Amino acid sequence: MIDTESANRKFEKELKSGTAALLLLGVISAAGQPMYGYQITKEIESAAASPGDRHLFRQGALYPVLRSMEKSGILQSEIEPSVSGPPRRYYSITEEGGKILEDWHATWNNTRDLVDEILKGNNDV
Repeated sequence: MIDTESANRKFEKELKSGTAALLLLGVISAAGQPMYGYQITKEIESAAASPGDRHLFRQGALYPVLRSMEKSGILQSEIEPSVSGPPRRYYSITEEGGKILEDWHATWNNTRDLVDEILKGNNDV
């Protein structure tokens, strides 16, 4: 017998893993100014459609993705002092990152459209 909960958790984990970088780039790009991790997390939470979706991307899980994108040249960062605590690392999208965001956005739209088209016949699900 299939463990439905386990299958759902695995699917959600894989889906989050595949969309985290796109979401991060989208949020940072839309902000038009550098952002730090907590700000990014709050933007994603506020955009979530339902309260249950607000914790899809935990702040701690985003930092490895941010670091990876910085290492690959998609993002850049600067550390700035904070009056309310330790220094903060602010991330901004690079010119190359902007081009990648456009490509990823197109890929996302094509993938979403394909999935929607295939699942259209499964309205009873």
